[in-house]
Amino acid sequence: MSGQVRRAGWSAGEIEVLARAVVRAPSVHNIQPWTLEVAGEDLLVRERRDLVLPEHDPGGRDRLLSCGAALANLVLAVRVLGRRVTTETLPDPRRPDLVAVVRPGAALRPSATELHRYSAIARRRSYRHRFTSLPVPDRVLAEVVNSTETSQVRARHVRGERALSEVAGLLLFAAKAYQHDHGYQRELALWTIHDEYSHRHGAGIAGGCLPESTLPWAGLVRPRTALPDREVLRRRLAGETVLVFVTLDDAPVDHLHAGLALQNAWLAAVDNGLAASVLTQPLQLPEVRSALCEELELAGFPQVMMRIGHPSADVGQSPRRALDEILSGSRR
Repeated sequence: MSGQVRRAGWSAGEIEVLARAVVRAPSVHNIQPWTLEVAGEDLLVRERRDLVLPEHDPGGRDRLLSCGAALANLVLAVRVLGRRVTTETLPDPRRPDLVAVVRPGAALRPSATELHRYSAIARRRSYRHRFTSLPVPDRVLAEVVNSTETSQVRARHVRGERALSEVAGLLLFAAKAYQHDHGYQRELALWTIHDEYSHRHGAGIAGGCLPESTLPWAGLVRPRTALPDREVLRRRLAGETVLVFVTLDDAPVDHLHAGLALQNAWLAAVDNGLAASVLTQPLQLPEVRSALCEELELAGFPQVMMRIGHPSADVGQSPRRALDEILSGSRR
């Protein structure tokens, strides 16, 4: 890369590495609501507030979670390029769309863990199928949970018959509500791609990645989704590993950090040969969110649920936007 022409403090090849890491992050309905701006050596992550999901995400919480996941990938990419890194989140109240500034520092060789997590970025998929019956080893679960631990975020492992029964009941309540919400169903249909190769924008949920199954594997409830009863769903959840990501407060910065922690956990899971998917739709219902806090005795605000396990099927890559589209200097 040293022989390449450098632009704005980074070579063209390095900028491509950074942009590809960002564009591969998970996002709500795969809308990829972010841009990356190169300002000297600084890297600015901006939230695309023009991409809205008024039925699913009226307050934009999931959009900020998505930006947090993109930020996690970007930080890893900077480290793999051999630089120290500092991050400032939501740095300017006058520019609320500026969610983070990533500043590279002096040269520093990436650790083996960072290299492994970075390689997992390209292998990560939203896995909405049933897992195998193999349990997640305690050592691996501890590694996944520890990858999320910050002063802002905690990952809570949901276990025990009572807790799983309560979660099953709340998931079913949410599923029935969304199944009969015509506005939500129209929005979901709008962002579901049935012919992903002809889709021009590289965004949205690839229809081929959605199994014809019931909760919790599908996650995205459609009008004809056959919902299991509470006990069946409890048994399904008992055969999986379910985490809830909790923050002490519920401000935008907490949503951003929850997304960052979620992606770090996801990459740790993939690095250990596991697959994962997330559930955010149920937590958009205030009654479900508050009941989850009460029933699980959570010390904070649940932001997202994550299920992990051993994959039983191959899952294709979801469509991605062109790099020029997310590099904000190229969009203007």
